[in-house]
Amino acid sequence: MNSSRQLSVPSPVVPVEDTEEVLLDRCLEGDGGAFGKLIDRYQRVLYNVSLRMVGNREDALDITQTVFLKAYENMGSFDRRHKFFSWIYRIMINETLNHLSKRKRTEPLEETLESGATGPEEECSRLEECERIQTALLELSHDYRQVIVLRHFADLSYEEMSGVLEVPEKTVKSRLHTARQLLGGILLKHGIVLT
Repeated sequence: MNSSRQLSVPSPVVPVEDTEEVLLDRCLEGDGGAFGKLIDRYQRVLYNVSLRMVGNREDALDITQTVFLKAYENMGSFDRRHKFFSWIYRIMINETLNHLSKRKRTEPLEETLESGATGPEEECSRLEECERIQTALLELSHDYRQVIVLRHFADLSYEEMSGVLEVPEKTVKSRLHTARQLLGGILLKHGIVLT
């Protein structure tokens, strides 16, 4: 009986789930493991947003790694009145824009796509369509591309987008509506009709 009681007592050293606030406190005290947990929490969404902004997997991976490095180096300047995601997202956008300003040509979204039962002609057609969609996305201005990516690729709610972009929800909805119309026009210009 006593041994079963000892087994059911949770260890006070390892918390079941760390809140962002606790992780940030630990980071500011120099706990690299806590920062690793923040990386695990936000790595995928930042990578996906960067990928949609730059259109290249390797570049998006490099940008994401640079973002986390810069965030770690600058944790002391993080203003705790703001959300950590908003802060690190801004670092990611700045890194992405720096990358885009250095790069002159547009690269395809995916250089190689695995196909199931499609033949070479279908695969070629699909690759061309992916390239045209990515090119169309890259033709949008930064503000419009950002709302499309956050809503449709990062799956953020209007409320989350409002917090990240620091604009009212009405502005987010209006900007997204305009961005969708512009993207539709660009896609049509490139011969892509989405149903």
